[in-house]
Amino acid sequence: MKLRLVFSLMILLFTEIISAQQATRLNSNWQFLKQDIGGIWEAVRPVKAGNPEDVPLWTNVSLPHCVNATDAVDPDVNYYQGPAWYRTQLTIQNPYTNGRTLLHFEGAGQKTDVYVYDKKVASHIGGYDEFTIDITDAVEAFKKIDTFQNQFKGKIPVSIRTDNSRDLELIPSDLSDFNLYGGIYRYLNLVYVPAVSIDKVFAFAETDKMGKTGKVNIRTRFYNPAKQTTTAVTVKLFDPKGKLVHEFTKNVTIANDGVVIGDINVTKPMLWSTDQPQLYSIEVTAGEYKQTEKIGFRHFEFVEKGPFMLNGKRLLLRGTHRHEDHAGVGGAMTEEQMRTEMIMMKEMGVNFIRLGHYQQSRIILNLCDSLGIVVWEEIPWCRGGLGGNVYKEQARRMLTNMIEQHYNHASVIIWGLGNENDWPGDFPEFDKEKIRTFMKELNDLSHKLDPSRKTAIRRCDFCKDIVDVYSPSIWAGWYRGIYTEYKQVSEEEMKKVKHFLHVEWGGDSHAGRHSENPDNGLRNIKTGGGADERAGDASLIGGAARASKDGDWSESYICNLIDWHLKEQETMPWLTGTAQWPFKDFSTPVRPDNPVPYMNQKGVVERDFTKKESYYVFQSYWTAQPMVHIYGHSWPVRWGNEGEEKMIKVYSNCDEAELFVNGKSMGIKKRNSQDFPAAGLRWNVVLNKGNIDVKVIAKKGKIIVEDAIRFRYQTEKWSKPAKLLIEKVKEENGIITLEAKLLDDKNVQCLDATNWIRFGLTGDGELIDNQGTSSGSNYVQMYNGRAVISLKTNNGKSAVSAKVVGMPTVFINL
Repeated sequence: MKLRLVFSLMILLFTEIISAQQATRLNSNWQFLKQDIGGIWEAVRPVKAGNPEDVPLWTNVSLPHCVNATDAVDPDVNYYQGPAWYRTQLTIQNPYTNGRTLLHFEGAGQKTDVYVYDKKVASHIGGYDEFTIDITDAVEAFKKIDTFQNQFKGKIPVSIRTDNSRDLELIPSDLSDFNLYGGIYRYLNLVYVPAVSIDKVFAFAETDKMGKTGKVNIRTRFYNPAKQTTTAVTVKLFDPKGKLVHEFTKNVTIANDGVVIGDINVTKPMLWSTDQPQLYSIEVTAGEYKQTEKIGFRHFEFVEKGPFMLNGKRLLLRGTHRHEDHAGVGGAMTEEQMRTEMIMMKEMGVNFIRLGHYQQSRIILNLCDSLGIVVWEEIPWCRGGLGGNVYKEQARRMLTNMIEQHYNHASVIIWGLGNENDWPGDFPEFDKEKIRTFMKELNDLSHKLDPSRKTAIRRCDFCKDIVDVYSPSIWAGWYRGIYTEYKQVSEEEMKKVKHFLHVEWGGDSHAGRHSENPDNGLRNIKTGGGADERAGDASLIGGAARASKDGDWSESYICNLIDWHLKEQETMPWLTGTAQWPFKDFSTPVRPDNPVPYMNQKGVVERDFTKKESYYVFQSYWTAQPMVHIYGHSWPVRWGNEGEEKMIKVYSNCDEAELFVNGKSMGIKKRNSQDFPAAGLRWNVVLNKGNIDVKVIAKKGKIIVEDAIRFRYQTEKWSKPAKLLIEKVKEENGIITLEAKLLDDKNVQCLDATNWIRFGLTGDGELIDNQGTSSGSNYVQMYNGRAVISLKTNNGKSAVSAKVVGMPTVFINL
C-alpha cells in the first residue's frame, strides 16, 4: 500500500507539470452511430426532438470510446469491422489573435475522416500514432453560413468517421493475434495555438557511462501557417526538484525542416534509472506559446553476447508486455485505468516493457518515464507478409511518427520494426528477400531519425542480422518442448546474434482453474526439438503433443512454468533480460475456442485487473518490499484421499517462512531461489476431509508479513457429471453473484470438470457479461466444475438460466 501511494504521488506531480499546455479534452457531449451514413448531411442536419423521421438513431457516448467495447469478446458474433460516426457541437473561443484551432487525436482506429459541418477537413490512416487536424479555416467558413449559424446557436458541428474495416494494405494485418479496434479510443483534445507555435520539441539528453557529465541538444519544429520568418526562443532547464539549471534566449530563423536551438551542458546530472527515475523539465517558449517536455539523463549499452548495462551497471531487464485492452471498454482505457495497470506492473517488480504491437498512448510513455520502466516500442508491421507501396508508405510514416512523438522519453531504448514478419498469409507472394530489403530500409530510417536508440524485431530469423537486437521465438513448456529446456535453448539462440533479448514467453491459464497434478498432460511431449512457436501451434486441435493443446490450462501449471523460468534467469549472467507475454489477458479474433472465447489468456492478471496466482510468483522474485502469498486463493476446493500428503506452496521474497495448518505449525523453511518449486517454501501436509485453514508468517529482516486462506478438502470420488446446480453466493450494491456447479449422480462435485456452460437472463436485471474474464462471460469453460457470473438487479426481478449440454437447464429466480 505504501508503494502504491508513493507511485501515485509521483504520477500526480508529473501530471500536474505536463498539464500546463493549453488543451481541453473533449470527453463529453458526443453522439455515436455504429454504421455508415448515406452522406455527411445525415450527421449535421439539425435534429428536432421527438421527430420519428430522424433516422438513423444515434446514442450518447463519452470519449474515449471504442466501437468494439463488448463485441470483441461476444462468443456468438464476429466483432464489428466497419465505419462508425461520432458527432458533437463545439464552442470555439480561440484567445489568440489570428490563432489556430486544432483537434489533436491521441489515437483513433483505424482510418479517420474529420468534418466541420459538411466540409471534409482531413483524413488520417493508422490506428496508433497521434495526429492533429487544423479546423481554423473550416470553422471560419461555417460561421459565414447565416442560414445554419442560428440553428446551431453559435456552436460548430463536428463529425468524425472512423473505420476499422478489413484492408490488406493496412497494417497491422487482420491475421494478428489481437483486435484492430475502431473508434476514438484515445483522448481527443481541442487545442488553441497562436499564429506561430511549436509543433515539436526534440530534446536529446545524453551522458557518459558513469554519469559525470550531461548534455541536452534542443531542436524545434514550428507550426507556421502564417509564414513568419523569425522568432525569439527562450529555453529553460529545471532539475528533478524544480530548480532552474540553465536559461538562454536566442533569435532563430524558422525553417520548414526544423531549427537547431542549441546545447545545454550539465555537470553531474541526476541520472534516470529504474530505481530512481529522475526527470528534468525543459521549457521552450516562442512568442505566446510555451511547451514543456520531460527528459532524463541515462546511458545504456547492450554488451555483445552479454548483459544489458544502465549507467555503467548491469540491469537484468525484468519485463512484460501490454496491449491497449480492458474489460467493458475494449481499447478505450481511461487515464485512471492506465495508471492502475502500470502501477500494478511496477508493484510486480517490472522494470522493462515491450509495448505490443503498436505505438501506444502518450500516457503510458509518461508513466514509464515516471515509474522507471524501460521501453521497447514498435510499429504495427505484424504478420501477413509485405504489401505494396501504400502498405510500405504507411509503415514508414508510422515509424517516423512513433520516433518523433516519443523521442524525448527517457524510458525508451528500443524502436521495434516488426513482429512475426515471417508469418505469411495476406498476399499471394511471400518473398523473404523483399521483406529483408524493406526491413533494412526501416532500420536505416530509424537510425537516421534517432541514432541513440537500438532497433529490434521479434521472430523473423531471416532478418535477425539486420537489426541491433533480436528476439527469437522461445516458448519452452507451452507451444514446444518442456519448460526445463528454457535455459539451454536460450543460450543456443543467444550465440546466434550479437544482442539477444528474449521477449514473449509464458502460457495460457484459465483463471480459477487449479490442478493437483498439473504436469500430467505433458508426458507425451517431445523434447530436444527446440522451443519455438510454429504455424498451427495456437490451435487446440491437431499436431504434435504440446502443453498449449494437451495441458490443463490451470493456474497451477503456469505458476510452475514461470517459477522455473525465473529461477533460471538468476543463473544466466549473460542474459540481457526477458519479457513475459503479456501482463493482462486481452481479446483476439483468432482464438474463438479458448476457455474464455476470443481471449488470449496468457496474462498474469485478468482483463479486469483481477490478479491470477502467477502475479505473486513474479513478485516473489522481482520485488524488494516484503511479500508473502499462499498459492490457491481462488481454489476453494482441493481433493484427494483421506490422510494424503498434499503440497502447500508459498511465494515470498522473505528469508524464511513458517506455515500453520489448522493452527499447528508445519515448521520453518528458508528461501532458496534455486530450490524448485516455490524457492523451497513448500510443505507436504497430511490433509483430512473438511475445512482447512492455512496461515503463513514470513520474515525479512525485522519485517513480518502474513497471509491466510481457507479451502475445503474433498475426499469423495466423483463419476461423470450428471446435474447442474446454481445458487446465489453474494449480493452487494445491487450486484448479485451466482455460482454454478457440476455434480455427479450422487451429488458429489466434479472437481475436474471442464464442460462449457451458457448463462442466460430474462427480467429486469442485466448480466455482466462480454467482459472477457472467467467470471464475466455468458459462455465459458468451467474451472474445477464451477463457473461464476454476476448481474445487475436494476431493483427488479429476474430469472437466470444455466445450461450445460447433455443436462437439464436449471433456473434461479432473483
